[in-house]
Amino acid sequence: MALTETRPRTKSPISGAAPQARTGKVGVSGRTFSIVSAIVLVVFAIVWLIPSLFALKTSLTDNGVAALGATNILKSWNPTLHSFASYFQAGDIWNWYLASAITSVVTAVLTVLFGSMAAFALSRLRFRGQNIVLLLILLGIMIPTQVLIVPIFQELGAVNLLNTYWSVIFPQVPAVIAVFIFKQFFDGIPKELEEAARIDGAGLWKVYWSVVMPLSRPVIAAVTILTFVGVWNNLLLPLFVLSNPNLMTVPVGLATVQGSFGLRYADIQAGALLAALPLIILYLAFQRQIVEGVTGSGLKG
Repeated sequence: MALTETRPRTKSPISGAAPQARTGKVGVSGRTFSIVSAIVLVVFAIVWLIPSLFALKTSLTDNGVAALGATNILKSWNPTLHSFASYFQAGDIWNWYLASAITSVVTAVLTVLFGSMAAFALSRLRFRGQNIVLLLILLGIMIPTQVLIVPIFQELGAVNLLNTYWSVIFPQVPAVIAVFIFKQFFDGIPKELEEAARIDGAGLWKVYWSVVMPLSRPVIAAVTILTFVGVWNNLLLPLFVLSNPNLMTVPVGLATVQGSFGLRYADIQAGALLAALPLIILYLAFQRQIVEGVTGSGLKG
């Protein structure tokens, strides 16, 4: 009886202490990981901000000082807005903003509409050669845009669309990445919702427009913003298809003015900031929708 009474007393402290030790190690390792992650994020944020801050400092520096190098730019503390004023005097930047806004907004709307329709067909319909169609669409990602410039130019010339807004809009509407993002998101929507709508008498278009699209607001916002940013920053296509100064987008207009400036670094940096300012405001206003849309589409790492 003595042996049977002492064994439980010796086991209970050991069995109780082991889980506490493991819990303590997990807690320490979790805190260490959080601290290291925070340090890494701060370092990356600083590395990302340094070029942007230097560009801002250069744009507020006189062109003569900026031409002397980075050391003189950092030493100079006489900010001036002359570089920004020169853009408003030398180029019609408001027309550039208007042209970029029109082409970017219309392209984004059409991309969301047609991209979501194509993705809905690939996600919900069953037809012969469906996998081949999806493969051919995805292969479009591998084709560089620069390779298609000459064929696009010839096609637009054949239908008399050169030097119009449509010459910038139409070639950018078929966005492969938009179809892929929408399809990934649609695949995650429960099919029971579609079946319930069909029981209530909804047709295919009704299911797409009234059931699937309202549930896809995060990914719609993400695709819209990403498309808007891509069209706004596109230089090559508008440079080829537009020659009318009143239709020039911001990148084309700034490139034209910079060519006349030569190596005036302050003016060049000021132009870059003017081009990026609307995009920065747009991202700050809709960053939550961008994150939700990309992560919800299955593209999260």
